[in-house]
Order: sequence, then C-alpha cells, then structure tokens
Amino acid sequence: MKIKSGARRATTTLLIACLALPQVLWAQGSAVDESPNPYAMVGDLFVARPLGVVLTLGGAAVWVVSLPFTLLAGHANEAADTLMLGPAKATFVRCLGCRNTGYTGRDMDEADQRREAKAARRAEAEAAEAAEAAESASE
Repeated sequence: MKIKSGARRATTTLLIACLALPQVLWAQGSAVDESPNPYAMVGDLFVARPLGVVLTLGGAAVWVVSLPFTLLAGHANEAADTLMLGPAKATFVRCLGCRNTGYTGRDMDEADQRREAKAARRAEAEAAEAAEAAESASE
C-alpha cells in the first residue's frame, strides 16, 4: 500500500508540474526569442522535443479514432491541424530553445544567401561553358 500511495503522489506531483509549466512560460512574455541560451536549448532537446513527439503521435491516434465523426461533420482538416500538425510544427519546425514555431529571420536569410550563391555558381559555370564552346567553334 505504501508503494501505491507513493506512486500516486509522484504521479499527481508530475501532473501538476506539467500543467503549471505552460502557464509559467506564457507569463514570461511574448517577445520573440531567436537567440536562446544554452540551458533553454538543453531543456528543449531533452524535455520539450520528446514531449512534442509523444503529443504528435497521440494526436495522430486521437485523429484516427475521431476520423469517422469529423468526416461526417466535415471538419477532418481542422481536426488534423489541431491534433497532428500543431504539435508537429511545435516539435520539428522550431529552432532549438526557441518558443515560437516557424522559421526565424536568420534561417530565411541564410537560405536566401545559399540560393544566391548557388545561382552565381551556376551562372559562372554556364559562362565558362559558353566561353569553351566559343573557343572550340573558332578553331
């Protein structure tokens, strides 16, 4: 009996901590945090991401169970967005330690720079090929 009551107490404490954590994080403000500290990154890696994967898989299971009813009501897409895509975005489309989902401005700038560098390399290669073709045609 002592083991059961201890396990029950631990489970209750963990549940209260999990329910209180989002409230604490939400109360810290709504500023975009694009440069999180190392502790936030470690916490995100070992706590938030695994919970996000579990929530995504659980949401997928709930969505499959509710699918017949949501299809009849015509809200299957909304249910999928809420139950699967929301947790998936929070888990996989967020920088490590960041609070907001989506790509940061820094990510977009780096992608633009890579695209521009690739286009410049392609243009140089095409110019070199054209020069070689002109040179071989003149001979």
